[in-house]
Amino acid sequence: MAGNHKTYVYAGLAGETAPGRQVNSGLYRMAAGDGEWQSLTNGLPQDPTIRCVAVHPTDCSVVYAGTQDGPYRSNDHGDHWEKVNIADHGLPVWSILFHPRDPNVMYAGYENTEIFRSDDGGERWAQLPVSVRFPEITQRHGANPAKRVLNMSASTSSPDHLYGAVEVGGLIRSLDGGDTWQNTSHGFYLNDDLVDVHGVQCSRLTPGTVFSISRAGLFRSVDEGDHWAHMPLDPLNEKGQTYCRQIREVPGDPRSLWIAAGANFQSDIGALFHSDDGGASWMRVNIGFDLDSTLFGLAIDQRNPKNMFCASSNGQVFASNDGGEFWTDHRLPEGASQLYALACG
Repeated sequence: MAGNHKTYVYAGLAGETAPGRQVNSGLYRMAAGDGEWQSLTNGLPQDPTIRCVAVHPTDCSVVYAGTQDGPYRSNDHGDHWEKVNIADHGLPVWSILFHPRDPNVMYAGYENTEIFRSDDGGERWAQLPVSVRFPEITQRHGANPAKRVLNMSASTSSPDHLYGAVEVGGLIRSLDGGDTWQNTSHGFYLNDDLVDVHGVQCSRLTPGTVFSISRAGLFRSVDEGDHWAHMPLDPLNEKGQTYCRQIREVPGDPRSLWIAAGANFQSDIGALFHSDDGGASWMRVNIGFDLDSTLFGLAIDQRNPKNMFCASSNGQVFASNDGGEFWTDHRLPEGASQLYALACG
C-alpha cells in the first residue's frame, strides 16, 4: 500500500450469454489486507451479472462495472452505483477501457461487437461504426452467434491504435481512435480455436508489439497486428493447447507480463504464467496453492503494482503484495462461483 492509498479488489460473477450456459450473479469487494468480502448491491440491477470491472486510472474511488443492463458507475469505491446514461440496446457489457493518455476518453465493449466511446469522462456516449468481416469458420452452423468484445487495449506510443478481442471472431483493430475498424485475424481456419480471442495487450516496451490470447494460447505480433506468431506456453489440455483468459502488463515495468490460464473453459486445472523479458519467454508460476479451476481473473494495482490478484472461475482469489513472489488465499463466500471479472485499485 502506497501512502494513504487503500487498495480494494473487486470480483464479479456472471456467465456466458449463450443458451443453456450457467449464469451466476453478484459483485464483491475486499479491502486489501483485511480478508473480508462484502457484497455490493446498492444501485446495481437485481441479480447483477458482472463481466468486467474497471477502476479509474487516476481516481480510484471511481469504478465502472459492466452488467447485463449496460455499464454502471460508482464514485465511492462501490458503496453506491448509478446506471451510466448510454443509449445502448440493453446488451451485456464485457469490457471497459480508459484511453492511456486521457482517462476522460473511454470505450465500452458489448455483445454483438458493439463499442461505444465517451470523450467526457463517461457522461455522453456515441456508438462507433464497428463493421468487420469475421472468418467464415465463426459463421458456420452451430457457431456461437454472439461476438463479444471481451477485452480492449490501446497503444501508449500511438494511443489512437486500439485493439478489441472478440469472442468468437478474432482480433479487431482501429488506427483512428475507433472511427473505423478492421479484422486482423487472417489465415485458413480448421476450427475456431484461433479466433476465440479472450484478451489483447499492447506492449509499452516495444511499440508495435501486440499480444493476443485465445482458447488456443498466446500469440504475438511485432507489426501492429498485421502478422501473428504463436508463443509457446506449457500445454494443459488434450489438444496440446493452453486456454488463456487474461493478460496484463505490470504498470511501470513493461518487461513484466502475466497470463491467467487453464486447461479449458471449464476445467480443474488453473495456471499462472509470467514473463520478465517483455513476453519473449514465459514460465509457469507456482503460487503455493492448488488451483481448482481455470484462472479467469488477473488484476494489478496501478498505483502500487506490487499489489496483485488472480482468481479462478470457482471463486478462489489469491493476493500478493510483493509482485507475485508470495500469495495468500482469499476465497469468495461459499457458493460464489463463475467469476468473470477481477479488478483492483
